[in-house]
Amino acid sequence: MTTIQVGCDLTYSVTNPTSFLFNVAAARTEHQTISGETLQLNPPIKYETSSIGMEDIQVYRFYVEPCELQLQYHATVDIRPEIYDTSGIIETGYSKLPHEILPYLNPSRYCESDRLTRFAIRKFGNAEPGFLRVTAICDWINSNLDYEAGTTDATTSACDVFIQRAGVCRDYAHLAIALCRALCIPARYISGYAMALQPPDFHGFFEAYLGSRWYLFDATRMAPVEGFVRIGTGRDAADASFATIIGAATLTSMAVRAEPTASDQIPNQPEPQAAVSTAN
Repeated sequence: MTTIQVGCDLTYSVTNPTSFLFNVAAARTEHQTISGETLQLNPPIKYETSSIGMEDIQVYRFYVEPCELQLQYHATVDIRPEIYDTSGIIETGYSKLPHEILPYLNPSRYCESDRLTRFAIRKFGNAEPGFLRVTAICDWINSNLDYEAGTTDATTSACDVFIQRAGVCRDYAHLAIALCRALCIPARYISGYAMALQPPDFHGFFEAYLGSRWYLFDATRMAPVEGFVRIGTGRDAADASFATIIGAATLTSMAVRAEPTASDQIPNQPEPQAAVSTAN
């Protein structure tokens, strides 16, 4: 078990009455336990906590009049990832996939897998099926994309990233998800806190369904997957955005942290030939 302190401090300039939906709370799963958690809003505002989406993402929802809004979320999270050898991790045939997994094969808003099928089959069709094929997809993305902030925005899809060959973490994840789905490998987007990420920020990574469980991958290779703290899960970032804003508000400052306790350091990169699973 590893204990990680996570949190975010967000400040918004709100110029008109605005509704917020924040997806910043660490998820509660079999492999992730919250031992302490606080949410503070300034000015003090009543908020609603609820679960939404296919994976019951916990969100904070509230409405504010014009003001300078400050949100502070902090939690102590105990994570217990399961580690497997990659050699026995195979793909699951379509006819044997559980019904609840099937939606993660479909094209989605940011992951147009149907438009990338020809390339995916040509490039990765002969790769060894299973964990190694997904790893090959991540290797290709990492080698062929430039990680550049500001090159993409909220409208950028996997096909856009494939063409321009640049993006940030969510773009890397979207392209990997689309290529996996094009090869009939279920894949889904994960938002979270990433230990050892520089500079600290919310991070987008993904999971592929292989054998009988979900395994974590990060095509950016910027943080160890053993140190990911899950926030939200969805078909793509449209289901797991850290903030949905209806009104007029501008983010003026943001600080994100994910730090282990002194006795729970995690290596900067995962062990070779190891697969990590933290899904229920």
